[in-house]
Amino acid sequence: MDSDLHDAVAALKTTFERRSIRCEFGKAPAEVLDQPRKLFKLPARYRAFLLESNPIRVETATPVERIRLLPAEELLREQVGFALHDDLTLIEANKDGGWRRTWVVIGQSALLGDPYFLDVAKLDAEGDCPVYTAMSGTDRWEPNLAASSFVQFLQILAAAMEVAEGFGQAEIGVDDEDVFREALAPKIRPIDLAALRAGHWT
Repeated sequence: MDSDLHDAVAALKTTFERRSIRCEFGKAPAEVLDQPRKLFKLPARYRAFLLESNPIRVETATPVERIRLLPAEELLREQVGFALHDDLTLIEANKDGGWRRTWVVIGQSALLGDPYFLDVAKLDAEGDCPVYTAMSGTDRWEPNLAASSFVQFLQILAAAMEVAEGFGQAEIGVDDEDVFREALAPKIRPIDLAALRAGHWT
């Protein structure tokens, strides 16, 4: 892993430890990553993440969202129903709000079931790409920017977990959710201004 990715993963792990929330990272075998590579592209930085810090059991917890990162072993299965037929051939992309071939699911909302996915059509020089989410259960997929890169996505998850620490484990109401979002916004601004402006987190 490069230094930016290493630091982002370390910050996320630290927030889990500080909040005493169990998580488990491992190392994905290269042969596990070779299977999906034949059907969809795994960006270099995300592949490095899986090889060194495969999220075997990683689910963030905040007052407004719980995001489960997918381990390498589940990637192929999660594409079925989105970008692949049951026989693992690619679905022809529907230009009018359909799932795109370049979207790779990497996580899921444990509260709403909405996917979090990379758009590999927008690779940058570091081998990274933006992370989007979209509301499931609708006729159209309307992507909303969650982070400008996978590294920034991990940084935002860590920041959200850190802010959530002050809310404890008790049930919260709508007012508390608003307070949380207001507290999170200034944490996201220096990480990813574009993601803050997109409005998913706030």
